[in-house]
Amino acid sequence: MPDKTAITQILVAWRAGDDHALGELMPLVHDSLRQLARKYMRGENAGHTLQATALVNEAFLKLCDSSISWQNRSHFLAIAARSMRQILVDHARSKHRDKRGGYQIQVTLYEEAIADKANEPDVLDMEMALAKLEQMDERKARIIELNIFGGMTYDEIGEVLQISPATVDRELRFSRAWLQKELDAGQV
Repeated sequence: MPDKTAITQILVAWRAGDDHALGELMPLVHDSLRQLARKYMRGENAGHTLQATALVNEAFLKLCDSSISWQNRSHFLAIAARSMRQILVDHARSKHRDKRGGYQIQVTLYEEAIADKANEPDVLDMEMALAKLEQMDERKARIIELNIFGGMTYDEIGEVLQISPATVDRELRFSRAWLQKELDAGQV
């Protein structure tokens, strides 16, 4: 993993108008973004048309077109996570999938659940549950987004949201349990 400070300096240079900085940034963050994309795409159906590389490229293009003043690497990854989440949701919606079938992208609330693909919610169900959680508690929804869609550590989430890693842990445990209950009840 490249030095976080170096990535932050490149992001600042890019926003300051240095065209060469973008060329330096992509190789440094590409592996991180690709790992996230592979994680999202693990549960895809065989006929799914969106590939991990396409997800990374589309997210990176969205980020390049944005006018965000990047604060640091964690901020960049948080925005990239949100961008990938939105791309996945838009892609799932565009496929006009059925509630019980169609082209579904699976996501997981817990790393251990990756082996149990039968119980994973698809991205649209997760999106609806996250929207409900966001109405109740925006910070908890953001923590879930950064962890599940961003693959960020507790320290990184804490840095982005300016809270302690202990608070991240506590709120993430609550949020996962709430989401699991919501998804199990099928009320999304």
